[in-house]
Amino acid sequence: MDDRDFLKIAIEQGAKSLAEGGVPVGAAIAVDGTLLAAGHNRRVQQGSVIRHGETDALENAGRQHASVYARATMYTTLSPCDMCTGAILLYKIPRVVIGENRTFLGNEALLRERGVEVIVLDDPECKALMDEFIRRYPDVWNEDIGEE
Repeated sequence: MDDRDFLKIAIEQGAKSLAEGGVPVGAAIAVDGTLLAAGHNRRVQQGSVIRHGETDALENAGRQHASVYARATMYTTLSPCDMCTGAILLYKIPRVVIGENRTFLGNEALLRERGVEVIVLDDPECKALMDEFIRRYPDVWNEDIGEE
């Protein structure tokens, strides 16, 4: 499997969240070319403040030895926010593949500054998912990004 294949898993997770009425951000974690875990934003569905796509994928991965995360790639449909950037740095995930960053630009600069390889695929399907969500739920989107 390659980056596009793993991003497709993240996109499927994002679409699942949108179908549930949630923020359509999905994520997948791969280690040595094998899927470790996937997840999607569950803030709306669970009334959670921390279940973003990336943190949900980490939760679904469960406890892993640091050496596992040191070989991992995080795939996410949207540029990681500060919280998810912090989780990536905390677990020393060395590579992040982002579906799109035009809807929201997270802290990619900090990731790069800390030595993380950041790849932005500018995927139209990721952008379309976010556009649909923002059109349908603008208030939830503003809440998600901390806007009034």
